[in-house]
Amino acid sequence: MELDAEEDPAAVTERIEHTVLGPETTPDDVIGVLDAAIEHGMRVCIPPCYLELAESYAPAVDVSTVVGFPHGQHATDTKCHEAKSAWEAGAEELDVVMNVGRLRAGEDDAVESELAEVVATVPVPVKVIVEAPLLSEGELRRAAECVVGADADFLKTATGFSAGGATVADVEVMSEYLPVKASGGVGSWADAEAMFAAGAERIGASSGDAIAREFLEQHG
Repeated sequence: MELDAEEDPAAVTERIEHTVLGPETTPDDVIGVLDAAIEHGMRVCIPPCYLELAESYAPAVDVSTVVGFPHGQHATDTKCHEAKSAWEAGAEELDVVMNVGRLRAGEDDAVESELAEVVATVPVPVKVIVEAPLLSEGELRRAAECVVGADADFLKTATGFSAGGATVADVEVMSEYLPVKASGGVGSWADAEAMFAAGAERIGASSGDAIAREFLEQHG
């Protein structure tokens, strides 16, 4: 997604998903993320256990949550149950972790079939996390083909809980297939701008508040 210098700043900040997913996350942490999202017009990505809190505290904020997080090695039925429960609790989008081990083992049909089951379970957009830092370019392209075949809506670079994060090269490849959420290691507006220039449609970052502030200082 190329940024237009004249673009409404709100059209940029709403592409930032301010994220808090660590195991230490408290309700107060989630409220802080929601407050920042309200202030800057961002989206959020939060743990599923806090979806009802988000719905009651900030119903106007667009909320994503995670499924099969962080390793993607849950049973398919478990992922489907997580997805349905998250949707019923108010999630407007889901970030689902691919079973990267099966992909690397060449079990592409099984990977695609599982993702298709999850996608079919919910009537909301699904982003699939492919852990791009763990994949060769060939594997990344196969992962993207599985996601397309499963009729998911976005590709997402990484969980942020494995080695590495989003890179320009990976985003460029992934954006050939579907809209991309660049996540993992995006810590400044310069990082985010590079990801947007490479083709990302969304940014996911635990430093989303700082990124939005930096952007608005320059362009707001």
